[in-house]
Amino acid sequence: MLGWALVRSAVTSLVMSALMVVAPVTSRAAPAPEAGPEEALDQKLAVWRFDALGIDPELVARLETLFRMELDRLDKQAMPSRRDIDRAITGDARECTGEEKCLAAIGKKLGVDVILTGTVGQLGDNYVLTIKAVDVATAKSLQKIQSDPLRGQPDELIEGVRVAAYRLLAPEQLHGAIQVQTDLLGAEVELDGKALGKTPLPHNGVLGKLALGKHRLRVAAAGYEHPYEDDVEVRFQKVSPVVVRLVPSTQVIGTGKIERIEQRPFYTRTWFIVAAGILAVGVGAAVGYGVGHVKVCHYGTNGMASGC
Repeated sequence: MLGWALVRSAVTSLVMSALMVVAPVTSRAAPAPEAGPEEALDQKLAVWRFDALGIDPELVARLETLFRMELDRLDKQAMPSRRDIDRAITGDARECTGEEKCLAAIGKKLGVDVILTGTVGQLGDNYVLTIKAVDVATAKSLQKIQSDPLRGQPDELIEGVRVAAYRLLAPEQLHGAIQVQTDLLGAEVELDGKALGKTPLPHNGVLGKLALGKHRLRVAAAGYEHPYEDDVEVRFQKVSPVVVRLVPSTQVIGTGKIERIEQRPFYTRTWFIVAAGILAVGVGAAVGYGVGHVKVCHYGTNGMASGC
């Protein structure tokens, strides 16, 4: 148990260290044009807090900071900071643990339209993020989501938090892209069974605005026996490159029948063998006939042969 606790502590420290490095860099760096939201929200938002469920509160605070940063990119209006919230909310209101009524009251004090809160729990080696949004005017929950299990790698944690922000407030902008890279000309491209045209595809082969997750890509071309067919993972606001190379099929000219011509000695030919056999039989018969007949001669008293 002590060894497992030390391992968990080391992993948590590694993740927090990575998040401490990534978060400031992200806040200073100007986002790429294609990485930003297509249409920014025009509601005033606030994040109440993320509560830790059996895990290190400092790690949860880092994830909350990442979530706030993503909302800042997604919303046109500036969000109240953690310091602003701590100054404005005092007394019993600080004990609010996610009930719609107390969240709405906090939202009114902060002067926002929507207030968000969440929890971060641990499921085995993974983290699960649960977030809900409450409409301040009606004190009703607008939406509640639960993230897919997030592994303890910093890049996956960051992407999971970003996906959660968009899934909650801008699900229509939750997509990625595939880029088909190939030197084939005229190859048929299909995605999830839908024909998309022939290579080279427009936009440098980029297929954009695809739902996150796995998509079935198929590329087939004349003269190539086996098409390319595989599942491609689409990641949030990323372009997944796919390099397609096909192996040419064996081309057959004419009937495809291969004729083998061999030069053999005449004495191995069938006609020679048959003729030699007949000749041997004839010679054998003649010899046998000669051997089977005995010549008889009669000699007279004068010594002369006759009747041979």
